[in-house]
Amino acid sequence: MKSLAALLIALMIWGLGLLAFTGRVDQSTPAPEPPTADGVVVLTGASNVRLEAATRLLEEGKGKRLLISGVNREATRADVQTVTRAVKPIYDCCVDLGFAAANTVGNALETAEWAKSKDYKSLIVVTADYHMPRSMLELDAAMPGVKLYSYPVKTDLNARRWWKTSLSARRMIVEYCKYLAILGREAFLGLGPKDKDKAAPAAKEAS
Repeated sequence: MKSLAALLIALMIWGLGLLAFTGRVDQSTPAPEPPTADGVVVLTGASNVRLEAATRLLEEGKGKRLLISGVNREATRADVQTVTRAVKPIYDCCVDLGFAAANTVGNALETAEWAKSKDYKSLIVVTADYHMPRSMLELDAAMPGVKLYSYPVKTDLNARRWWKTSLSARRMIVEYCKYLAILGREAFLGLGPKDKDKAAPAAKEAS
């Protein structure tokens, strides 16, 4: 009986969390105008709207350069320019393409490497509304010293009435479960020793 009660409580907490998650996604768009940052990164996906939005931010001077992370390896620079609708001089000078990432973890690692190579300390992150919470967790974990500004882009997914179609419901539930998994991972990692890399040099200096 106690096991059943615990299961019901866990399901209730999970359900309330799902509602909070979908409400957050629904209220995240339209996104407010972000502050100027060192760079802009957009995570590719099914829709090209996010690419257009990121390109607009670059053209408005919101960042010095734009990284498009997760580009199809068979795509050329010309192909991507057509999708972004970028002005050619700006595209040629200030858009970098990342072909290494195959998922959100890869996006985060690719972005961290790019930001480090440019010595960027702040980034505007552009991706789909439902994808933004998980992306911010992954990006923050990959580069904790970089200030991140989210710029979610509204998708065809109806975040307010997500339960009305099987496609929306499945996408929201899966995304929520992935989000919880990363929260759990980061909480677990947070239990371990901190700043091991920093501690070693400090010890050497002290000696």
